[in-house]
Amino acid sequence: MMFPSKRYATTLKAFKECQEFSAHGKGCAREIIRFESVTRRWGRRGRWGRTACVIDGAGVARQPGQRGAGGRGLRPLRGVRRALPSMADAAGAGAPVELNVGGVHYAAARDSLLRHPDSVIARALLDPEHPRDARGRLFLDRDGVLFRYVLDFLRDGALLLPESFREHARLAREAQYYGLGVLEAAAREADPRPPARERGCITVGYRGSFAFGRDGLADVKFRKLSRILVCGKVTLCRDVFGETLNESRDPDHGLADRYTSRFFLKHSFIEQAFDMLQENGFKLTASCGSGTAGGAADLKPGVDSEENRWNHYNEFVFVRD
Repeated sequence: MMFPSKRYATTLKAFKECQEFSAHGKGCAREIIRFESVTRRWGRRGRWGRTACVIDGAGVARQPGQRGAGGRGLRPLRGVRRALPSMADAAGAGAPVELNVGGVHYAAARDSLLRHPDSVIARALLDPEHPRDARGRLFLDRDGVLFRYVLDFLRDGALLLPESFREHARLAREAQYYGLGVLEAAAREADPRPPARERGCITVGYRGSFAFGRDGLADVKFRKLSRILVCGKVTLCRDVFGETLNESRDPDHGLADRYTSRFFLKHSFIEQAFDMLQENGFKLTASCGSGTAGGAADLKPGVDSEENRWNHYNEFVFVRD
């Protein structure tokens, strides 16, 4: 008895594709797929007859005459030649696809994974011979944690990383493997630590006060800094502060491979110093502050008592990994 809704294949290649789809996809689970080979064999009664191989809903291949899940015997097919639908047609572009990337499981829409047709991911999805795990998920032997950012890029077309992300080089390497050049360039551009820059530590300190009006009036002139000190390796300090660095008080002026605590800046804007450190990939690691507890008896000529009262010293430690 023939059923018009059954789908048939006419070549051995189509049968292999049907096997792969039945084992790993879910579109064949509700119907019986029959295959009629083009080869012939000599029967018991001396006649040439067509052989048939059948895949039931459980994805198990059976020969003609064996009983299926419904208990009915299956007979060889005769005179039927209909093409098996492709995986894309059966699953649909928006159907979810399960992946196993280095042991981490993901699910994504098929059209998202095929957004870059030349990528390794797209080629693996379209290749019926690509390795899969025991549950039929597409297997990729790569970093499963970093793949979340690759998948976000495939979905949105842009790279958005958390503020604390520090594995830009590894993400760029993953993007290079997958053949996603745009993602690789974006990962390298987002890295605040260019590989050519030297790692190290710079300490910035300043002594300051609050400038008051005459006789302690309320017209406060806000913060008053006398000098911003810079301590660290000479090459790092010169790389960060450039022409704003004053080296006149350094007795070993001229030697580069050394450390110093005698540099200071030519300006008195602490925020400008912070901006220059941030632009060069440094991050604030620690800070401390203290008051000088100056007394009225220690005043020097021309020093206001209120300003002397609010004297303080702060230090900030910046690190570039």
